[in-house]
Parts: sequence; structure tokens; C-alpha cells
Amino acid sequence: MNRFRLTSVLLALALLPLPAWSKSPPTPSDKDLAEITARGILLAGYDQAAWHATDAVQATHPPDGKVQRYIARKTATGWIVDFGRFNPSNDGFLVAYEATQTGDTTRFEVTRFDPERQDADFDLVAAKAMDLARKDFGGANRPYNIAVLPAGPEGLFVYLYPAQVKSGVYPYGGDARYLISPDGASILAKRQMHKSVLESIPANLPSGAKVASGYHNHVLTDLPEDTDVFLVLTRQPRIPEYVGAGGHIFVIATDGTIKIGK
Repeated sequence: MNRFRLTSVLLALALLPLPAWSKSPPTPSDKDLAEITARGILLAGYDQAAWHATDAVQATHPPDGKVQRYIARKTATGWIVDFGRFNPSNDGFLVAYEATQTGDTTRFEVTRFDPERQDADFDLVAAKAMDLARKDFGGANRPYNIAVLPAGPEGLFVYLYPAQVKSGVYPYGGDARYLISPDGASILAKRQMHKSVLESIPANLPSGAKVASGYHNHVLTDLPEDTDVFLVLTRQPRIPEYVGAGGHIFVIATDGTIKIGK
């Protein structure tokens, strides 16, 4: 084929309509972004409540075997975190300690139950959902946190995300969100939110220089994720995060709100 004929073929191909897969994803609505923000804020609240409630319970020196997991829930007056285990027949959750928020999110008052209080409602379903998601997620070569949040009539969201193991270093990525049925018995959907675990740059560098914002790209999804908002809200000091996804640059402000950058 001579050069002229080859050029003509390439020109003809260039004029063909682009296939559907080459089109840019639609611009997300304000409602879409607000829902991500709301879930991220709730996840950050869960994480903080679990952290401080665990410290409060550990200060009481619980005996071995009484506490095998914790389950937090947000109420109109603050967070309540239950600590306990399944009963022998796995049809009830035995609450040995209950930590109730008093004042800000760092203060919890602990109540001990002896004998343990048996719960067959939210705690039991949440514990089943967490076990189901953890089993599907599989093992990891680093510590992970797990959180369970209401997903309305659809059931429960269960999050698995890397735990912070070093002060001032904030891991993100390598995380997943599960939608579990209302009875905690089956996985309805799994969303792999990020692929690899990364570590956020510190907001204050050793030299004294300050970082104005963070930035990362998504390869799995076209939107910011709940755990992106979580990162912004838990990183100290707080700085915005820019997220490249779906052909857009999103800006997550220090209050968790998300805008599409210019």
C-alpha cells in the first residue's frame, strides 16, 4: 500500500464515529456528591467513636474472652459502641461493655454488663454482616479496620479499610465497601473502592514546610469514594484532597464537601 492510500485509510478511520466506550462518563450531580460526603462523614465518626470507646473500655481491664469485637451506632445524642461476642449458638450477640459518648467524640462512659446483655437485633445482624464481608475480603498483609453502617432499607454497608499504624502517616486505598442484606446473611454488592494501599503525605513536613493539599487518581471508579472523604476528615492537620476520576478533578474540602474542580 502506498503512502497516499495509507493516509486515506487513516483519514477515513478518523472520521468514523467513536465507539460508546470512548465517551466520557456523565458529570455527577450535586446529590451524588452529597451522598458520598454523608457516608464519608459517618464513616469518620464511626472510626473516631470506635477508637476512643476502645480506649475507655481497655482502661477497665476486661477479662480475656469477653470482648471479641465492637459495633458502633450513631444515635440522636451521640455514638454508642457495644463490645462483646456471639453466644455459643450464634443467634445472639453478648454485650459485655457499652461505651456511650458523653460530650465530644473523645469522651465515653463505660457500662459493664454482668451477666452479659444479649442482643438479637442490630448488634447481631451487624456482627454477622462484618464476618461475611471479612471472609469475602480475605487476608491482608497489614492491619485493617472494619465498620458497619446503616444503608437504609437495603441493609448495611460494611467497610474494610487499612488501619493507621504509625502516627502522622495516613494510609488509604486497598479498601472495599459491601452492601449486606438486612438480615446480615448475604452479600448484595461489593464495591472495590481503591486498588493499592498508599500512604498520605504528611501535612507538616520535617523541614517545617506545609503541604497545601493532597492528590491521587482513581483507576477503578469514576467518582470520589467514601474513604476519600474519610481520609480528609481524619488526616491531621486537615488539608483538602484533589481526586482525579472519570475525566474530572474533584476537590474534597476539609469539611468533607466535594466540588468538581475547574
